[in-house]
Amino acid sequence: SLQNDSVVAGGGAIEMELSRFLRDYSRTIPGKQQLLIGAYAKALEIIPRQLCDNAGFDATNILNKLRAKHAQVGPGTAL
Repeated sequence: SLQNDSVVAGGGAIEMELSRFLRDYSRTIPGKQQLLIGAYAKALEIIPRQLCDNAGFDATNILNKLRAKHAQVGPGTAL
C-alpha cells in the first residue's frame, strides 16, 4: 500500500525542468520549429512518467503536480 506520495528531488526532476523550459521557449518562436521543440519537451516527460508507472503511482496525477511545482518555483531555483 502506498503511504507517501510526496515529490522528491531526482527521479525525473531534471527532465521535467528541461521540458518546462523548452515548452516556454517554444511559445516564443513561430512556425514548425515551435511544434518540434514542443514535441521534444513532451518527449522528455516520458522518463518521469515511466518512473511513476514503475513505482505504481498515478503518472498523470504526479506529472501534473510536478509541472505545477516547477511552474511555481520558476527557472533555476532548487525545489
